Amino acid sequence: MVAFTSSCSLVLVLLALGPLSAVQAGLRLFNIRANGLPSGLFGTTDGYVEVSCGPTYLGETSVRHNDANPWWDEEFRDSSALPNDVLRLTVHDHDTFLDDLLGTCQRPIKVGTYSHDCYLDEGTLSYSYTLA
Repeated sequence: MVAFTSSCSLVLVLLALGPLSAVQAGLRLFNIRANGLPSGLFGTTDGYVEVSCGPTYLGETSVRHNDANPWWDEEFRDSSALPNDVLRLTVHDHDTFLDDLLGTCQRPIKVGTYSHDCYLDEGTLSYSYTLA
């Protein structure tokens, strides 16, 4: 009877701790960087990136002022992302009145960890993601 009670208690403890030890699945986008963004009439690009996955808008990076080769340290996560959802990164040049579109990168995502380069009209956007 003691063995049954002990194993029953152990099962209850493991059930209670189970959600705490589970790894959160979904998308993690990281290591977003650009090279060779254009210079304009008012100087070098003030770049930022908008991020979405499928129908979900995930946010935008900070603006990197006067930097043709910015690297953003933000990470984006989407726990509802599924294989074949389209990951979309849109690169902009921040201006006082109207931001300029520099290009859009999009591709279907798949399970695993990947790094990609995307060629804009001027410059390259690179990023990495993991889909679990």
